[in-house]
Amino acid sequence: MAALHVVILLSLICICRSDDRLTPAKPLSAGDKLVSSNGVFALGFFSPTNSTVGSYVGIWYNNIPKRTYVWVANRDKPITNASSGKLVVTNNSDLVLSDSQGRTLWTTMNNFTTGATGTSAVLLDSGNFVIRLPNSTDIWQSFHYPTDTILPGMQLPLSTDDDLYTRLVAWRGPDDPATSDYSMGGDSSSDLQVVIWNGTRPYWRRAAWDGALVTALYQSSTGFIMTQTTVDIGGKFYLTFTVSDGSPSTRLILHYTGMFQFLAWNSTSSSWNVFIERPNPSCDRYAYCGPFGYCDATETVPKCNCLSGFEPDGVNFSQGCRRKEELTCGGGDSFSTLSGMKTPDKFVYVRNRSFDQCEAECRNNCACTAYAFSNMKNGSTSSDQARCLIWLGKLVDTGKFRDGSGENLYLRLASSTVDRESNVLKIALPVIASILILACISLAWICKSRGKLRIKETKNKYTGQLSKNSKSNELENETIELPYICFEDVVTATDNFSDYNMLGKGGFGKVYKKVAMKLLSKGLVRVLGKGLTSSEMEWF
Repeated sequence: MAALHVVILLSLICICRSDDRLTPAKPLSAGDKLVSSNGVFALGFFSPTNSTVGSYVGIWYNNIPKRTYVWVANRDKPITNASSGKLVVTNNSDLVLSDSQGRTLWTTMNNFTTGATGTSAVLLDSGNFVIRLPNSTDIWQSFHYPTDTILPGMQLPLSTDDDLYTRLVAWRGPDDPATSDYSMGGDSSSDLQVVIWNGTRPYWRRAAWDGALVTALYQSSTGFIMTQTTVDIGGKFYLTFTVSDGSPSTRLILHYTGMFQFLAWNSTSSSWNVFIERPNPSCDRYAYCGPFGYCDATETVPKCNCLSGFEPDGVNFSQGCRRKEELTCGGGDSFSTLSGMKTPDKFVYVRNRSFDQCEAECRNNCACTAYAFSNMKNGSTSSDQARCLIWLGKLVDTGKFRDGSGENLYLRLASSTVDRESNVLKIALPVIASILILACISLAWICKSRGKLRIKETKNKYTGQLSKNSKSNELENETIELPYICFEDVVTATDNFSDYNMLGKGGFGKVYKKVAMKLLSKGLVRVLGKGLTSSEMEWF
C-alpha cells in the first residue's frame, strides 16, 4: 500500500513539473506550457485580453506578473474558439501547429527529408525556442523569426537580403498580435542602416552605420548597462544587444503605433519603463523637414532648419529648402563641413576608398551634392571596409544630434557661398572673442573691488572697537599692529600652564585665563614662542 502511495505521488510530481521541451512523443496541448530551465520564460497557448478572435501559441515572461509576450507563432491564423490546438514535433524535425479540424495553422518548414531520433524543441532561458538535434545542433530557432520583440542576444541584420532573418512586425493593436503595417529591419539597398516602414513608405531611419562596433547606455542610479554591438558574420553585419549581470528584464519592441522602444522592467512599480524611443521629436520622422532640410535636435524644442547655403522653399518645410546660389560644377564649387550630422538617405555606397578618393569621387561628378567618409576597417576582420557615401541629387532625412554624435557631412556649395560664410566667421569669431575677454576683465575687476571693500570694512570694524577702549581717538586713522607675545610672558600669565588657570579645552587645545588673543591688521592671530606643542597652543 505504501509503495502504491509513492507511485501515485511520483506521478503527480511528473504531472505538475514544468518541462522545457517537446518531443515527437510529447506534444503541447491547450492548458499545457513549457517553462525554461531557470523559469525565465514560458511557452503555451494564450488568448489576449479583450480578444474574441481565438487563441495563439506564444512565449512570455514567466516571472513577471504583467503578462508580456515576446513571440507569437500563429499571429495571423488564430485557433478559433470552436476548436482546440496542438503543437507537435514531427518525425521530419519540424514544428507543426494544427487545430482539432486537422488544419495546419503554422509550421517551421525545415525541409528535412527524415528526422533524427531524439530531436526535440527546447525553450531556452534567453527566450529562444529551438529545434535541437541529438548532437546539440540547432536547425531552427525563433530568434531568426521574431514578431515585434528583440531580446538580449538576438541579432538584427543591417540587410534584409538574408534568408535566415525576417523583419520585426508590430502588433495590429494592444490586444491583437496580427501583423500590422509597421515593420522594421535592415535596408537591402545599402546593408548599412535600419528602417521602420509604414507599409512601403519609410517612417523612421537609423543613420548609416559608421563603423562603430560598440555603443552603450548606462544608468548610474541602478548600475544598469545595455551594450549594442555590431558583428560581422560571413561578411554581413548584424546588430545585437546585451545587458549587464543583475540587470532587470529588458526588451526592444516595435510598438503598434510605429515607435521603436527600449524597455526595462521596474519591479517596484510593476511596469515597463521606456529608456529610449524613436522617432522622438516630431521632426525626427522620415524626411519630415523636406529636401535639404534637417531636424535640429540641438534646439530646446527640436525643429526643422535648412542646411548651410540653403533657405526655406516656401512658408513651411513641407517643400524643404532651396539653394541660395546654384552650383556651377567644375572649379566653381567648394565643400562645406557640417559636423555632428545624421547621414541622409538615398546614398551610393562606394567601398574601399580613402578620404581623398571619396572626395574626388564626389568632386568629379557634377550630380554629386555631398559625401561622407568613415574608416570601417575595425568592423571586419577580413578586409579594409573604408566607407564612402556619396549623394546624387537631393538630400533627404538628415538631422543634427543633441548629444554631439553623428559624423561630418561634406556639402557641395557654390564657392561664393562658402567664401561669404567663411568671411562671416572670420568677422564674428574675433568679435565674440573680444567680448568674452572684456567680460572676463570686468568680472575680475569687480571681484577685486569687492575684495578690497570687504578688507576695508573689516579693518574699520576692529579699528572702531579699539577706539572705544582708548582714551583718545588718535588710533582711528592709523594702521593697527599688535606686538608679538613672547613665550616667557605666556608662561608667567598662565602660571606655567597651570590647570588652575585653565578655563577649558576644545578641538584647538587648552584655553587659559589672563591671555588675550587680538586680531592683527592682516586678519591673523600670532603667538610666538619656544617649546610649544599643538596641545598647548594652536595656529589659527
